[in-house]
Amino acid sequence: MQIQKNASLKELNTFGIDVKAKQYIAVNSSDELVHILKRFYASELFVLSGGSNILLTKDIEATVLHIQTKGIKVVDETENSVLVESQAGENWHQFVLWCIENNYGGVENLSLIPGCVGTSPIQNIGAYGVELKDVFYSCEAVHIQTLEKRIFTNADCKFGYRDSVFKNELKGQYIITNVVFQLTKKNHQLKTTYGAIQQKLDENPHQTADIKAVSDAVISIRSSKLPDPRVLGNSGSFFKNPVVEKSFFDLLQEKHPEVPSYKVSESQVKVPAGWLIEQCGFKGYRKGDAGVHKNQALVLVNYGSASGEEILQLSKAIQYKVHQTFGVALEAEVNLL
Repeated sequence: MQIQKNASLKELNTFGIDVKAKQYIAVNSSDELVHILKRFYASELFVLSGGSNILLTKDIEATVLHIQTKGIKVVDETENSVLVESQAGENWHQFVLWCIENNYGGVENLSLIPGCVGTSPIQNIGAYGVELKDVFYSCEAVHIQTLEKRIFTNADCKFGYRDSVFKNELKGQYIITNVVFQLTKKNHQLKTTYGAIQQKLDENPHQTADIKAVSDAVISIRSSKLPDPRVLGNSGSFFKNPVVEKSFFDLLQEKHPEVPSYKVSESQVKVPAGWLIEQCGFKGYRKGDAGVHKNQALVLVNYGSASGEEILQLSKAIQYKVHQTFGVALEAEVNLL
């Protein structure tokens, strides 16, 4: 175990925010994690994984644990399905590509989402009609105070829209060490109706419609809309798409007939946050090095040297304007520190 003092986290968060950690430790195994937890009080620790779903607004006066555990393996399988276990530190997109290479279906719509496997259940990541909960089987996590290892089932995680038990009653209590996914081996159920996936597939009618084709389509679509964090600092979608009551949406639609929507249930409707932000004039907006992406208003970006506080203030200005204009409260999808 090596401890770095006053360590820069600029390369460890996708916004590229230049803040420092009082101390930094890279964690490469579950045993190493337990050893570290025995040495530090929980209040002295800050857990960092892929750094893709966080906005750092200040230096961290704690010891940062950077989860870098690696390994993917099959733990069980039948004729039609397979259970795949991935260590928490694996890059999410690389995990998806591994599954596709082995013809394991279910995660192809989640291609190119930034971050690591270990944080995927916390956020219940989702894209193009698929959420993590659809393929999640279980995860193992360590309690940061008792060091007890616990297996969480799908039901235990209480998944919701970009939500889970790890963001609510168990927030900050566990560190996920590995995740097990239940995937298909054949007769894959392709989901191509969300977004422009089917349109992208139709552009190449001679291509076989399989999980790789769907993944390639998603990668192409996301690449055309979303900036690469390695080139332009961002954390993907900054805000959640708000879910409102249908009665409220009906009134909203009377004032704004062009408002797009997606039915969630008989009583609730989802409204695209990007559309609301764009209508308020923020698409392509820039103040200093903090801005809103020119192709996708849902993405806040760091053009170079913006501070986390500057991006946070921009997000608050967007929330205020959207609420003032539409009466809709936007909630941040990223974690704010």
